[in-house]
Amino acid sequence: MFARAPREKDVVVSSKTLELHWHRWRTRVDENLGRLIGAGEPEALYSSMRYSIEAGGKRLRPLLVLAVVELLGDDPVRALPAACALELIHTFSLIHDDLPALDDDVIRRGRPTNHVAFGEATAILAGDALHALAFRVLSKDLLESYPASLCLEVVHCVSDAAVHGLACGQVADIEAAGRATTREKLADIHNLKTGSLFRCAVRVGAILGRASPQQARDLDVFASSLGLAFQIADDILDVIRSQQDLGKSPGKDERDGKATYVRLYGLAGAHDHLEEACLRATSALASWGSEASILRALVQYVVNQVAPSPGVNAPALRTEHTESPR
Repeated sequence: MFARAPREKDVVVSSKTLELHWHRWRTRVDENLGRLIGAGEPEALYSSMRYSIEAGGKRLRPLLVLAVVELLGDDPVRALPAACALELIHTFSLIHDDLPALDDDVIRRGRPTNHVAFGEATAILAGDALHALAFRVLSKDLLESYPASLCLEVVHCVSDAAVHGLACGQVADIEAAGRATTREKLADIHNLKTGSLFRCAVRVGAILGRASPQQARDLDVFASSLGLAFQIADDILDVIRSQQDLGKSPGKDERDGKATYVRLYGLAGAHDHLEEACLRATSALASWGSEASILRALVQYVVNQVAPSPGVNAPALRTEHTESPR
């Protein structure tokens, strides 16, 4: 039996709080990213890097870092370098995922993907540069606010997510395309390819906020569940939304034979798994009160993404739920 989901009035308050925080911190993150990737030579490389960084991403992973640091009582401003580093890693992964050798996507965030706009070679190098820049930020800029021991933990966490999460997950995703996939294998792919960076963002916040062992465990369950929910929602959106809504080509997962929750469980089953993941995420925050409202609101945000039509909120999570026998 899952623990109680947030009451509807809690979700409404949290959504308003999330909107304010999101705008506040996204502005700070964007300002810092702009300083990190200014003008430089060769111009084509820096233009390619800025093109993807400035493409209008949600900055969800930086927000997770900052929200967790704030939840644990530290000043989120000090953690901005770590938050920006996570966005650099995320953007590098998107550039490379879109390449012809991998997902071969031509639209990302409503405009041509990086390799379409700048050529394949420049896109590869822009991704490489963003990846390396992230570790420069963690090993230099973050040291201005935190002791070297904590920065080293963060570097280890991020590098582990990049290697054992993003890279391994991408390979598993490629190998599973067009093949029969078990529920365990599908969960592993999503936990690696998408969930790893969500867990990393939350773990980085926990490291910098000096979380207790129990707090770190609870936050890890939250992050794993949120990451899975986010990917399931993405699987659903690929089926139910248009290119204008998504900012990328819809239906591509099905055409490429990708392993998805919709393919394995059907649309209704995918919605059930989404709700279960969201309930696990909110349950992991049970030891915190209103101070965790931002994290709870992020869970509801994921649910709202698969509402019947853009801009229409989904119903609040059910207050009672029996675990699925699947």
